[in-house]
Amino acid sequence: MRIRELEALAGGNRPAGEAGTATLNRRGFLKLTGLAGGGLALGVAPALATAQAGGAPKAPPAPPQAFLTIAPDNTVTVAVNRLEFGQGVHTALPMALAEELDADWRNVRAVLAPAGDPYKDPMFGMQMTGGSTALNHSFQQYRELGARARAMLVAAAAKQWQVDPSACKVELGVVSAGSHRATFGELAQAAMALPVPQQVTLKDPARFRLVGKPVPRLDARGKLSGATLFGIDTHLDNLRVAMVARPPRFGGKVKTFNADKARAMPGVRDVLLVPVDRGGTGVAVVADGYWQARQARDALQIDWEDSGSKVSSKALFDEYGKLADQPGTVAREADLGAMGSAARTIEAEYRFPYLAHAPMEPLNCTLQAEVSGKKATALKVWVGSQFQTVDQAAVARVFGLAPAGVTLNTMMAGGGFGRRAVPTSDYLVEAAQVMRAWIANGHTEPIKVMWSREDDIHGGYYRPLHVHKARIGLDAQGKVLGWRHVIVGQSILKGTPFEAFMVKGGVDSTMTEGLVENEYGLPLQLSVHHPQVDVPVLWWRSVGNTHTAYVKETLVDELAEAAGQDPVAYRLAHYDEAKHARQRAALQLAVQKSGYGKRKLPKGQAWGVAVHESFGSVVAYVAEVSLDKGEPRVHRVTAGVHANRVVNPMSAEAQIQGACVFGLAMTKPGFAIEIENGVVKNSNFPDYPPPRITDAPVVDVFFVPSQDNPSGLGEPGVPAIAPAMANALYRLTGKRQRQLPFVLA
Repeated sequence: MRIRELEALAGGNRPAGEAGTATLNRRGFLKLTGLAGGGLALGVAPALATAQAGGAPKAPPAPPQAFLTIAPDNTVTVAVNRLEFGQGVHTALPMALAEELDADWRNVRAVLAPAGDPYKDPMFGMQMTGGSTALNHSFQQYRELGARARAMLVAAAAKQWQVDPSACKVELGVVSAGSHRATFGELAQAAMALPVPQQVTLKDPARFRLVGKPVPRLDARGKLSGATLFGIDTHLDNLRVAMVARPPRFGGKVKTFNADKARAMPGVRDVLLVPVDRGGTGVAVVADGYWQARQARDALQIDWEDSGSKVSSKALFDEYGKLADQPGTVAREADLGAMGSAARTIEAEYRFPYLAHAPMEPLNCTLQAEVSGKKATALKVWVGSQFQTVDQAAVARVFGLAPAGVTLNTMMAGGGFGRRAVPTSDYLVEAAQVMRAWIANGHTEPIKVMWSREDDIHGGYYRPLHVHKARIGLDAQGKVLGWRHVIVGQSILKGTPFEAFMVKGGVDSTMTEGLVENEYGLPLQLSVHHPQVDVPVLWWRSVGNTHTAYVKETLVDELAEAAGQDPVAYRLAHYDEAKHARQRAALQLAVQKSGYGKRKLPKGQAWGVAVHESFGSVVAYVAEVSLDKGEPRVHRVTAGVHANRVVNPMSAEAQIQGACVFGLAMTKPGFAIEIENGVVKNSNFPDYPPPRITDAPVVDVFFVPSQDNPSGLGEPGVPAIAPAMANALYRLTGKRQRQLPFVLA
């Protein structure tokens, strides 16, 4: 999701450059005490992190939380202040720290940091994972931590050996000077007694040994062996499992229910009426295990009030289409006066359905409470959260506690794609309400609230349904005289804490991103409508770019044809050489590596090209596509990517490959959430089909070399693949694809 505007709210500043001197007054680094067995522990002052968020400084939490610990056994443990859910940050941020520390990578370990002020994003002022910002915002922060720890270890060695620190050499976790030699572990306790240096000099990137090299992921072995615990794997003594029967319509309520059959089933501990999201109510069944809870939930007899949303997606498309004929709130102005003399006009309507996130690991949340009477006095939570700060506070509010009364442990997550970053904290609040009702009924055992795959797809918070209408006037040579564009769709941000600074002039920036930037320099006037619809909506991997890139890149292909130009040449001719050098470099790299225009494709195949910038990175795809028994098939995709400095090429390549296949899902028949009379008709992968391994093409990834601070990689690989594929299909069929998923018949 794009939330870079949070920088203004948080009062943060981007790091200036990569090499040079880092000073303490930019970030409050400090030593932490209490490391068992001695050693060195460094963290970030929580008071500063809070001050960056605009609040008054607060006392540090107890016990202090460390970013970095060096134990006597030479183990270097790095706390990652993000959620790891496949993107590779669990390795990339430790790489940045270990690079400056000059640690032996074999001794480096990583843990996911719990919710806490020290772990807040240094620019956003909140702990979160989103907007493909993890490396962009924290690369410098982790480098500085490593550099400070290294300086302290060198100072400890120099003091012990009575030599000048400049005489000391550091390599692979060992400090040496002449005949003297000591490991980090041997020096750690002495280093802990020294002050944290106020200034350190960061490495010249030309000396990097880890950063920029392909490094196997720290979490790979545990995931392959099954040793790594995800949120859904959390197990505690006397743990009970809860499943919630939710209303069939968003915001619906229980009228009456009969739980006699459920209560009589083996392993069932209680049945509870609980509040659920959007003001609704549901029924929670608590049992000894998942299967008992699910079977008992199915045995409930519930009479639902005839309330809640009555919306239907088919009707919305028609309604939105009519609304798109009217000018909306202007997001971008342009002089369209020349359109009156157009020799030719292109008119196009595009339709995009609601989309569910459907990560491999369904939603879940485990809670354990300290209980006095029938009230919780403190809680521990285990969850794969993208919004630790928001979620911790939301759970605390349910119990009337301060956020510090809730220990939120960040667990590995099996995907998320935005669904675990909900401003309402819907599934955590629901879990907290179940726990609250459980305690009120006299129970004290911990509870894991689990969602089934069907719950996850029915459960709401979808990528919004959108309709685009474009009218483009051309002269006789195909030059664009004017482009009037209207987008209709729900605002993701209205009613959330993000509205105040991300909805400007009535325009939700997450709807227009990717189109409003207008990198082709065309006379584009863009306006929007944000109808209020009772369907919960949320960012979906790459957010507005999922639809704006598709419209932009398929229409640009159409404009190239109208001008009688090759689609690559047309794009390059319209990119400003200075402003859009990164687009040019990414596209030229993809074209060169693919053989586009030089290599002859097999009979029945066609090229398709698309380029898009999102989250600070540019991805250009050249796709090779055919029709196989009437169904499109992508054989190979060549990606040219400009993402600035690439920290771990191995993970970066996997990010683009995974995002490419993820983006292919948008084109597949049936990949659309259908709502009828307020009820979601889809339930599982058979009627909401993701790409299978047989759908995955070969994806060759090439990066444009750069020394600039890393930009986003988790999301930018998604938007450009669907339009690249559609552009190839046009060359095969002569038909423009105006909606997703594709309609080929």
